[in-house]
Amino acid sequence: MKIEHAYTIVTSPGRNFVTLKIVTDQGTYGIGDATLNGREMAVVAYLDEHVIPALIGRDPQRIEDIWHYLYRGAYWRRGPVTMSAIAAVDMALWDIKAKLAGMPLYQLLGGKSRDRVMVYGHATGRDIDSCLEEVARHVDEGYKAVRVQAGVPGIASIYGVAKKDGEPYEPADADLPAEHVWSTSKYLNHVPKLFAAVRERFGDDLHILHDVHHRLTPIEAARLGKEVEPYHLFWLEDCVPAENQEAFGLIRQHTTTPLAVGEVFNSIHDAKALIENQWIDYIRATLTHAGGITHVRRIADLAGLYHVRTGFHGPTDLSPVCLGSAIHFDTWVPNFGIQEYMPHTSATDEVFPHDYRFEDGHFIVGETPGHGVDIDEELAKQYPYKRASLPVNRLEDGTLWHW
Repeated sequence: MKIEHAYTIVTSPGRNFVTLKIVTDQGTYGIGDATLNGREMAVVAYLDEHVIPALIGRDPQRIEDIWHYLYRGAYWRRGPVTMSAIAAVDMALWDIKAKLAGMPLYQLLGGKSRDRVMVYGHATGRDIDSCLEEVARHVDEGYKAVRVQAGVPGIASIYGVAKKDGEPYEPADADLPAEHVWSTSKYLNHVPKLFAAVRERFGDDLHILHDVHHRLTPIEAARLGKEVEPYHLFWLEDCVPAENQEAFGLIRQHTTTPLAVGEVFNSIHDAKALIENQWIDYIRATLTHAGGITHVRRIADLAGLYHVRTGFHGPTDLSPVCLGSAIHFDTWVPNFGIQEYMPHTSATDEVFPHDYRFEDGHFIVGETPGHGVDIDEELAKQYPYKRASLPVNRLEDGTLWHW
Protein backbone atom coordinates (compact mmCIF):
# COMPACT_ATOMS: atom_id res chain seq x y z
CA MET A 1 0.00 0.00 0.00
CA LYS A 2 1.25 3.47 -0.92
CA ILE A 3 0.11 7.05 -0.45
CA GLU A 4 -1.14 7.99 -3.90
CA HIS A 5 -2.05 11.62 -3.32
CA ALA A 6 -2.82 14.14 -0.59
CA TYR A 7 -4.29 17.64 -0.51
CA THR A 8 -5.45 20.41 1.81
CA ILE A 9 -9.01 21.68 2.15
CA VAL A 10 -9.68 25.15 3.61
CA THR A 11 -13.22 25.97 4.71
CA SER A 12 -14.87 28.43 7.08
CA PRO A 13 -18.31 27.29 8.27
CA GLY A 14 -18.16 29.65 11.27
CA ARG A 15 -14.41 29.34 11.85
CA ASN A 16 -11.47 28.75 9.51
CA PHE A 17 -10.43 25.10 9.33
CA VAL A 18 -7.58 23.43 7.47
CA THR A 19 -8.01 19.72 6.71
CA LEU A 20 -5.44 17.37 5.19
CA LYS A 21 -6.76 14.38 3.22
CA ILE A 22 -4.42 11.48 2.45
CA VAL A 23 -5.54 8.88 -0.10
CA THR A 24 -3.91 5.48 -0.69
CA ASP A 25 -3.56 3.59 -3.94
CA GLN A 26 -6.18 1.15 -2.64
CA GLY A 27 -8.75 3.91 -2.08
CA THR A 28 -8.64 4.11 1.71
CA TYR A 29 -8.30 7.67 2.94
CA GLY A 30 -7.76 9.48 6.22
CA ILE A 31 -8.17 13.09 7.27
CA GLY A 32 -6.31 15.22 9.81
CA ASP A 33 -6.83 18.68 11.32
CA ALA A 34 -4.13 21.25 10.45
CA THR A 35 -5.89 24.36 11.78
CA LEU A 36 -3.70 27.02 13.40
CA ASN A 37 -6.00 29.84 14.45
CA GLY A 38 -4.86 33.16 12.97
CA ARG A 39 -2.09 31.55 10.89
CA GLU A 40 -4.07 28.98 8.93
CA MET A 41 -2.58 29.69 5.51
CA ALA A 42 0.97 29.35 6.82
CA VAL A 43 0.23 25.69 7.59
CA VAL A 44 -1.44 25.22 4.19
CA ALA A 45 1.71 26.47 2.45
CA TYR A 46 3.92 24.26 4.63
CA LEU A 47 1.85 21.21 3.79
CA ASP A 48 1.40 21.95 0.08
CA GLU A 49 4.98 22.99 -0.64
CA HIS A 50 7.01 20.80 1.69
CA VAL A 51 5.14 17.93 3.35
CA ILE A 52 2.76 16.52 0.75
CA PRO A 53 5.44 16.04 -1.94
CA ALA A 54 7.49 14.07 0.60
CA LEU A 55 4.56 11.73 1.38
CA ILE A 56 3.73 10.47 -2.10
CA GLY A 57 4.72 6.82 -2.57
CA ARG A 58 5.28 6.11 1.13
CA ASP A 59 3.63 3.30 3.07
CA PRO A 60 0.85 4.96 5.14
CA GLN A 61 1.06 2.22 7.75
CA ARG A 62 4.55 3.30 8.84
CA ILE A 63 3.20 6.03 11.12
CA GLU A 64 6.14 6.20 13.51
CA ASP A 65 8.70 6.29 10.70
CA ILE A 66 6.84 9.01 8.81
CA TRP A 67 6.49 11.12 11.97
CA HIS A 68 10.25 11.12 12.57
CA TYR A 69 10.95 11.60 8.86
CA LEU A 70 8.91 14.81 8.86
CA TYR A 71 10.16 16.03 12.24
CA ARG A 72 13.86 15.42 11.67
CA GLY A 73 13.87 15.99 7.94
CA ALA A 74 12.91 19.65 8.32
CA TYR A 75 16.05 20.36 10.42
CA TRP A 76 14.25 23.44 11.82
CA ARG A 77 12.29 21.48 14.37
CA ARG A 78 9.16 22.23 16.34
CA GLY A 79 7.18 25.44 16.21
CA PRO A 80 3.40 25.67 15.77
CA VAL A 81 3.38 25.64 11.94
CA THR A 82 5.64 22.60 11.60
CA MET A 83 3.97 20.63 14.39
CA SER A 84 0.43 21.40 13.18
CA ALA A 85 1.40 20.11 9.73
CA ILE A 86 2.97 16.94 11.19
CA ALA A 87 -0.09 16.49 13.41
CA ALA A 88 -2.44 16.57 10.42
CA VAL A 89 -0.41 13.86 8.68
CA ASP A 90 -0.26 11.77 11.85
CA MET A 91 -4.00 12.07 12.52
CA ALA A 92 -4.82 11.08 8.94
CA LEU A 93 -2.48 8.07 9.06
CA TRP A 94 -3.98 6.81 12.33
CA ASP A 95 -7.40 7.22 10.69
CA ILE A 96 -6.24 5.07 7.76
CA LYS A 97 -4.65 2.42 9.98
CA ALA A 98 -7.77 2.07 12.14
CA LYS A 99 -9.95 1.80 9.03
CA LEU A 100 -7.67 -0.94 7.66
CA ALA A 101 -7.92 -2.74 10.98
CA GLY A 102 -11.72 -2.39 10.91
CA MET A 103 -11.84 -0.88 14.38
CA PRO A 104 -12.43 2.49 16.04
CA LEU A 105 -9.24 4.39 16.84
CA TYR A 106 -9.46 3.92 20.61
CA GLN A 107 -9.24 0.15 20.12
CA LEU A 108 -6.06 0.52 18.11
CA LEU A 109 -4.56 2.67 20.88
CA GLY A 110 -5.21 -0.04 23.47
CA GLY A 111 -8.92 -0.07 24.20
CA LYS A 112 -11.13 1.78 26.65
CA SER A 113 -9.93 3.05 30.00
CA ARG A 114 -13.39 4.57 30.62
CA ASP A 115 -16.89 4.42 29.22
CA ARG A 116 -17.39 8.17 28.83
CA VAL A 117 -15.33 11.35 28.72
CA MET A 118 -16.18 14.23 31.07
CA VAL A 119 -16.15 17.63 29.40
CA TYR A 120 -16.37 21.20 30.57
CA GLY A 121 -18.32 23.98 28.90
CA HIS A 122 -17.80 27.74 28.80
CA ALA A 123 -20.00 30.13 30.78
CA THR A 124 -19.32 33.83 30.28
CA GLY A 125 -21.14 37.01 31.25
CA ARG A 126 -20.59 40.72 31.14
CA ASP A 127 -21.03 40.74 34.93
CA ILE A 128 -21.33 38.19 37.72
CA ASP A 129 -25.13 37.91 37.57
CA SER A 130 -25.24 37.22 33.83
CA CYS A 131 -22.37 34.76 34.18
CA LEU A 132 -24.30 32.85 36.84
CA GLU A 133 -27.23 32.54 34.44
CA GLU A 134 -24.92 30.99 31.86
CA VAL A 135 -23.56 28.57 34.47
CA ALA A 136 -27.17 27.61 35.29
CA ARG A 137 -27.88 26.98 31.60
CA HIS A 138 -24.89 24.65 31.36
CA VAL A 139 -25.94 22.79 34.50
CA ASP A 140 -29.43 22.37 33.04
CA GLU A 141 -27.82 20.90 29.89
CA GLY A 142 -26.08 18.27 31.99
CA TYR A 143 -22.57 19.68 32.39
CA LYS A 144 -20.72 18.53 35.50
CA ALA A 145 -17.88 21.00 34.92
CA VAL A 146 -18.01 24.62 33.74
CA ARG A 147 -15.31 27.17 32.93
CA VAL A 148 -16.41 30.46 34.48
CA GLN A 149 -15.37 33.84 33.01
CA ALA A 150 -16.97 37.22 33.76
CA GLY A 151 -16.41 40.82 32.82
CA VAL A 152 -14.48 43.07 35.21
CA PRO A 153 -15.85 46.49 36.21
CA GLY A 154 -13.83 49.22 34.52
CA ILE A 155 -12.58 47.03 31.65
CA ALA A 156 -14.61 47.38 28.46
CA SER A 157 -13.70 44.16 26.67
CA ILE A 158 -11.99 41.06 28.05
CA TYR A 159 -10.49 38.16 26.13
CA GLY A 160 -12.43 35.10 27.24
CA VAL A 161 -15.80 36.84 27.70
CA ALA A 162 -18.47 37.07 25.00
CA LYS A 163 -19.25 40.59 23.84
CA LYS A 164 -22.98 40.06 24.39
CA ASP A 165 -24.59 37.93 27.07
CA GLY A 166 -26.05 34.69 25.75
CA GLU A 167 -23.88 34.65 22.62
CA PRO A 168 -21.08 32.16 22.00
CA TYR A 169 -17.63 33.47 22.81
CA GLU A 170 -15.60 34.21 19.67
CA PRO A 171 -12.05 35.53 20.19
CA ALA A 172 -10.93 35.78 16.55
CA ASP A 173 -13.29 38.60 15.62
CA ALA A 174 -11.24 41.01 13.52
CA ASP A 175 -9.31 41.02 10.25
CA LEU A 176 -6.20 42.27 12.10
CA PRO A 177 -5.49 41.97 15.85
CA ALA A 178 -7.78 44.17 17.95
CA GLU A 179 -6.30 45.97 20.97
CA HIS A 180 -8.00 45.51 24.34
CA VAL A 181 -7.34 47.45 27.54
CA TRP A 182 -6.26 45.40 30.55
CA SER A 183 -5.94 46.09 34.31
CA THR A 184 -4.37 43.39 36.46
CA SER A 185 -5.35 45.04 39.74
CA LYS A 186 -9.03 45.32 38.81
CA TYR A 187 -9.06 41.72 37.65
CA LEU A 188 -7.40 40.36 40.80
CA ASN A 189 -9.76 42.27 43.06
CA HIS A 190 -12.85 41.07 41.20
CA VAL A 191 -12.33 37.41 40.30
CA PRO A 192 -12.58 35.90 43.81
CA LYS A 193 -16.04 37.48 44.11
CA LEU A 194 -17.10 35.55 41.00
CA PHE A 195 -16.12 32.19 42.47
CA ALA A 196 -17.76 33.01 45.80
CA ALA A 197 -21.01 33.70 43.95
CA VAL A 198 -20.77 30.46 41.93
CA ARG A 199 -20.25 28.35 45.04
CA GLU A 200 -23.05 30.12 46.92
CA ARG A 201 -25.56 29.40 44.16
CA PHE A 202 -24.43 25.98 42.88
CA GLY A 203 -22.82 24.37 45.91
CA ASP A 204 -19.68 22.28 46.07
CA ASP A 205 -20.41 19.47 43.61
CA LEU A 206 -20.06 21.46 40.40
CA HIS A 207 -16.53 21.48 39.01
CA ILE A 208 -15.54 25.07 38.24
CA LEU A 209 -12.56 26.10 36.13
CA HIS A 210 -11.05 29.46 35.19
CA ASP A 211 -8.69 30.65 32.45
CA VAL A 212 -6.35 33.57 33.19
CA HIS A 213 -5.09 33.63 29.56
CA HIS A 214 -1.43 34.13 30.55
CA ARG A 215 -2.07 37.64 31.90
CA LEU A 216 -0.32 37.56 35.29
CA THR A 217 3.19 37.51 36.67
CA PRO A 218 4.14 34.51 38.85
CA ILE A 219 3.61 36.32 42.15
CA GLU A 220 0.28 37.75 40.97
CA ALA A 221 -0.81 34.26 39.94
CA ALA A 222 0.29 32.95 43.33
CA ARG A 223 -1.90 35.55 45.02
CA LEU A 224 -4.90 34.59 42.88
CA GLY A 225 -4.39 30.88 43.45
CA LYS A 226 -4.19 31.42 47.21
CA GLU A 227 -7.26 33.67 47.36
CA VAL A 228 -9.48 31.22 45.44
CA GLU A 229 -8.47 28.17 47.49
CA PRO A 230 -11.72 28.27 49.56
CA TYR A 231 -13.73 27.75 46.35
CA HIS A 232 -11.92 24.53 45.35
CA LEU A 233 -11.38 25.14 41.66
CA PHE A 234 -10.95 22.14 39.39
CA TRP A 235 -8.08 24.13 37.90
CA LEU A 236 -6.61 27.57 37.30
CA GLU A 237 -5.50 27.67 33.67
CA ASP A 238 -2.67 29.53 31.91
CA CYS A 239 -2.06 31.87 34.84
CA VAL A 240 1.33 33.01 33.50
CA PRO A 241 3.13 32.81 30.14
CA ALA A 242 4.54 29.30 29.91
CA GLU A 243 7.81 30.06 28.12
CA ASN A 244 9.42 30.29 31.56
CA GLN A 245 8.53 26.88 32.96
CA GLU A 246 10.21 27.64 36.30
CA ALA A 247 7.60 30.36 36.97
CA PHE A 248 5.15 27.62 37.87
CA GLY A 249 7.51 26.48 40.61
CA LEU A 250 7.06 29.82 42.34
CA ILE A 251 3.28 29.65 42.02
CA ARG A 252 3.25 26.10 43.38
CA GLN A 253 5.05 27.25 46.54
CA HIS A 254 2.15 29.53 47.45
CA THR A 255 -1.08 27.74 46.53
CA THR A 256 -2.78 24.36 46.46
CA THR A 257 -5.14 25.41 43.66
CA PRO A 258 -4.59 22.92 40.80
CA LEU A 259 -2.77 24.39 37.81
CA ALA A 260 -3.29 23.67 34.10
CA VAL A 261 -1.29 24.82 31.10
CA GLY A 262 -0.24 23.76 27.62
CA GLU A 263 -2.70 24.73 24.89
CA VAL A 264 0.05 26.71 23.15
CA PHE A 265 2.64 23.92 23.55
CA ASN A 266 3.82 22.08 20.45
CA SER A 267 6.28 19.54 21.85
CA ILE A 268 7.15 17.47 24.87
CA HIS A 269 10.08 19.82 25.53
CA ASP A 270 7.64 22.66 26.30
CA ALA A 271 6.22 20.64 29.18
CA LYS A 272 9.14 18.52 30.36
CA ALA A 273 10.21 20.58 33.40
CA LEU A 274 6.60 21.36 34.33
CA ILE A 275 5.74 17.68 34.44
CA GLU A 276 8.91 16.30 36.01
CA ASN A 277 8.86 18.89 38.81
CA GLN A 278 5.11 18.39 39.34
CA TRP A 279 4.53 22.12 38.99
CA ILE A 280 1.25 21.49 37.14
CA ASP A 281 -1.69 19.13 37.55
CA TYR A 282 -3.11 19.08 34.02
CA ILE A 283 -1.41 19.21 30.61
CA ARG A 284 -3.52 20.81 27.86
CA ALA A 285 -1.52 20.22 24.68
CA THR A 286 -3.73 19.51 21.67
CA LEU A 287 -3.39 16.76 19.09
CA THR A 288 -3.44 19.35 16.30
CA HIS A 289 -0.78 21.70 17.64
CA ALA A 290 1.51 19.22 19.38
CA GLY A 291 2.41 16.77 16.65
CA GLY A 292 -0.62 14.51 16.58
CA ILE A 293 -1.49 11.28 18.36
CA THR A 294 2.03 9.85 18.12
CA HIS A 295 3.65 12.77 19.95
CA VAL A 296 0.89 13.65 22.42
CA ARG A 297 0.86 10.01 23.49
CA ARG A 298 4.46 10.48 24.65
CA ILE A 299 3.52 13.63 26.53
CA ALA A 300 0.67 11.81 28.26
CA ASP A 301 2.91 8.86 29.16
CA LEU A 302 5.49 11.19 30.73
CA ALA A 303 2.75 13.06 32.58
CA GLY A 304 1.35 9.83 33.98
CA LEU A 305 4.63 9.13 35.78
CA TYR A 306 4.21 12.35 37.77
CA HIS A 307 0.49 12.37 38.62
CA VAL A 308 -0.30 14.88 35.87
CA ARG A 309 -3.53 14.34 33.96
CA THR A 310 -4.69 15.36 30.49
CA GLY A 311 -7.09 18.25 29.96
CA PHE A 312 -7.01 18.84 26.23
CA HIS A 313 -7.70 22.23 24.69
CA GLY A 314 -10.96 22.03 22.71
CA PRO A 315 -12.13 25.38 21.31
CA THR A 316 -14.16 25.91 18.16
CA ASP A 317 -11.00 26.83 16.24
CA LEU A 318 -10.04 23.15 16.26
CA SER A 319 -12.19 21.21 13.83
CA PRO A 320 -14.37 18.19 14.63
CA VAL A 321 -11.53 16.10 13.16
CA CYS A 322 -9.33 17.09 16.12
CA LEU A 323 -12.18 16.78 18.61
CA GLY A 324 -13.19 13.35 17.36
CA SER A 325 -9.59 12.12 17.53
CA ALA A 326 -9.21 13.63 21.00
CA ILE A 327 -12.30 11.78 22.25
CA HIS A 328 -10.78 8.49 21.11
CA PHE A 329 -7.52 9.46 22.84
CA ASP A 330 -9.42 10.52 25.99
CA THR A 331 -11.29 7.22 26.03
CA TRP A 332 -8.00 5.31 25.98
CA VAL A 333 -5.47 7.42 27.94
CA PRO A 334 -5.06 6.11 31.51
CA ASN A 335 -4.34 9.51 33.13
CA PHE A 336 -7.33 11.36 31.69
CA GLY A 337 -8.58 14.44 33.52
CA ILE A 338 -11.15 16.33 31.46
CA GLN A 339 -11.85 17.51 27.88
CA GLU A 340 -12.69 21.09 26.90
CA TYR A 341 -15.81 21.43 24.76
CA MET A 342 -17.10 24.45 22.85
CA PRO A 343 -19.94 23.36 20.53
CA HIS A 344 -19.31 23.93 16.85
CA THR A 345 -21.83 25.70 14.64
CA SER A 346 -24.47 23.60 12.91
CA ALA A 347 -22.76 24.42 9.61
CA THR A 348 -19.47 23.04 10.92
CA ASP A 349 -21.16 19.84 12.04
CA GLU A 350 -22.67 19.46 8.57
CA VAL A 351 -19.31 19.94 6.84
CA PHE A 352 -17.67 17.47 9.24
CA PRO A 353 -20.12 14.59 9.89
CA HIS A 354 -19.08 12.57 12.94
CA ASP A 355 -20.18 9.76 15.20
CA TYR A 356 -19.23 11.07 18.67
CA ARG A 357 -22.08 12.40 20.79
CA PHE A 358 -22.62 14.60 23.85
CA GLU A 359 -24.62 13.08 26.66
CA ASP A 360 -25.16 14.29 30.24
CA GLY A 361 -21.96 16.30 30.50
CA HIS A 362 -19.82 13.69 28.74
CA PHE A 363 -18.74 12.60 25.29
CA ILE A 364 -19.48 9.08 24.14
CA VAL A 365 -16.97 7.76 21.63
CA GLY A 366 -18.23 6.33 18.33
CA GLU A 367 -17.62 2.85 16.95
CA THR A 368 -16.97 3.70 13.30
CA PRO A 369 -13.60 2.38 12.07
CA GLY A 370 -11.07 5.22 12.16
CA HIS A 371 -11.54 8.38 14.21
CA GLY A 372 -15.15 8.63 13.11
CA VAL A 373 -15.04 12.07 11.45
CA ASP A 374 -15.34 12.80 7.72
CA ILE A 375 -15.55 15.91 5.53
CA ASP A 376 -18.15 16.86 2.94
CA GLU A 377 -15.87 18.49 0.38
CA GLU A 378 -18.64 19.88 -1.81
CA LEU A 379 -20.34 21.53 1.16
CA ALA A 380 -16.98 22.82 2.40
CA LYS A 381 -16.58 24.81 -0.85
CA GLN A 382 -19.58 26.93 0.14
CA TYR A 383 -17.63 28.48 3.03
CA PRO A 384 -14.58 30.38 1.76
CA TYR A 385 -11.65 31.36 3.95
CA LYS A 386 -11.72 34.76 5.63
CA ARG A 387 -8.79 36.03 7.68
CA ALA A 388 -9.53 36.38 11.39
CA SER A 389 -7.14 37.47 14.13
CA LEU A 390 -6.94 37.17 17.91
CA PRO A 391 -6.68 40.36 20.01
CA VAL A 392 -3.75 41.75 22.00
CA ASN A 393 -3.82 43.55 25.37
CA ARG A 394 -2.54 46.95 26.40
CA LEU A 395 -2.35 48.24 29.95
CA GLU A 396 -4.28 51.34 30.87
CA ASP A 397 -1.18 53.49 30.26
CA GLY A 398 -0.84 52.13 26.72
CA THR A 399 1.90 49.56 27.32
CA LEU A 400 1.53 46.40 25.23
CA TRP A 401 1.09 43.61 27.78
CA HIS A 402 3.49 40.75 27.14
CA TRP A 403 1.35 37.78 28.13
